[in-house]
Amino acid sequence: MNRQTDELPLYAAIDLGSNSFHMLVIRKIAGRIQIIDRIKRKVRLAAGLDGDNCLSEEAMQRGWQCLRLFAERLYDIPPSHICIVATAALRAAKNANTFITTAETILNYPVKIISGEEEARLIYQGVAHTTGGALSRLVVDIGGGSTELITGNADSISQLVSLPMGCVTWLERYFNDRTLNTNNFHQAELAAHHLLLPIANKLKYQGWDICVGASGTVQALQEIMVAQGMDEQITLDKLQQLKERAIQCGKLEELEIPGLTLERALVFPSGLSILIAIFETLNVNSMNLAGGALREGLIYNMLNQPVEKDIRQTTIEAMQYQYAIDRQQADRVSQLTHHFCRQLKEIWDINESMTEMLHWASQIHEIGLSIDFKQSPQHAAYLLNHTEMPGFTPAQRKLLAALLINQTDIINLSVLAEQNALSLPQAQRLVRLLRIAILLCRSRHSDRIPNITLIGQGEQLNLKISKEWLSLYPLQTEALQQESRWQTYSHLPLVIIKN
Repeated sequence: MNRQTDELPLYAAIDLGSNSFHMLVIRKIAGRIQIIDRIKRKVRLAAGLDGDNCLSEEAMQRGWQCLRLFAERLYDIPPSHICIVATAALRAAKNANTFITTAETILNYPVKIISGEEEARLIYQGVAHTTGGALSRLVVDIGGGSTELITGNADSISQLVSLPMGCVTWLERYFNDRTLNTNNFHQAELAAHHLLLPIANKLKYQGWDICVGASGTVQALQEIMVAQGMDEQITLDKLQQLKERAIQCGKLEELEIPGLTLERALVFPSGLSILIAIFETLNVNSMNLAGGALREGLIYNMLNQPVEKDIRQTTIEAMQYQYAIDRQQADRVSQLTHHFCRQLKEIWDINESMTEMLHWASQIHEIGLSIDFKQSPQHAAYLLNHTEMPGFTPAQRKLLAALLINQTDIINLSVLAEQNALSLPQAQRLVRLLRIAILLCRSRHSDRIPNITLIGQGEQLNLKISKEWLSLYPLQTEALQQESRWQTYSHLPLVIIKN
């Protein structure tokens, strides 16, 4: 019996990487993708390359063993919905055909060894489909055996490069004695610099508004920064601090950094050295984690879907539809928070990113009502913490959850402190504005929203409102007075001034 239906087809993308083999299975629903399964196995294929670039029997056996697991998951997925590619390690291996022949027998599907340029193109497409923010990007993907760097705008690529350096090959070449010292890092960084210099001017000439990283090294950095309470922006200063921490550990087997998992620790120093060289050579100011990479690029390539102009807007609209959110009410709250941000922009240093996050929070603040009214804020936070949100970084998603759990009642400052997309003072300012906007839109009628002026004096917020409105709406007045008390209890004074 065929389990597949034309209405809900499954697609699978398999990436035979130099460090790990990955499998992604998705279902297409109403033009959107829903992840059904992710499987990852650390194979370290590139570590099996000898001096003549031949894969060892042991390395090939590790790969074939992994593919036997993947083959089980491919059952009943149409052949036209499956794409299997191999990257740097098999590009370099002289005996790649030996590995591929057995791999195709195990999988019963063809395996294509793609060029570095094709890999870069697919990585960029995966990023473009899944990552929010500015559309002019530099994309960096440090793999096990190669590093791809791509500049582009929206779905258009302006420059792409694939370099023969990766976290596994650099591990074997510069950290093979498992020692972590200044000299090992210097040699690894210097070698990366030499490969980057010939292409640096071409990439810098294209320019970019944001830099995003789509590799395991960048994912590891995000996990470290979350564990250590740092913001999500990767900077050269943070990379240098982590290098010094690694050097203090002395040995790769003794590498311990809060947030760094044992699985990632082995190749972390080598990936870190490459990333430092990229920051220095290309004058990168900061980097964020991308929402997807090669596997997502393969999926969207099969789907032949155009890149969304604003993936975050599409994500929010999908959530509004799924949870039956009142869009008119969401717009009322959003418009009011935007008005507040304009009033306090200079005094509270509210930037565009903060305004955007307040807008997204406003658009889905009632998501918890789909479960229960009484604990709606708690349900909203839970849903955001456990929902895929293409276009939003993990830190941004955590910030949205922190804002929504604090939309009413006593302000939980500890939850705001746990997010790392914004500083605590910035997050506090946003949650205060969101709470006031939600309260003033309580009637769900635009003509009952008062004209108010917000004035910031340090952390004190003065709210000017007409006496007439307060006398007309005693229920709202009572709620506003309670809100003043709640914010003031949190040492965030809210003073109501009657005009």
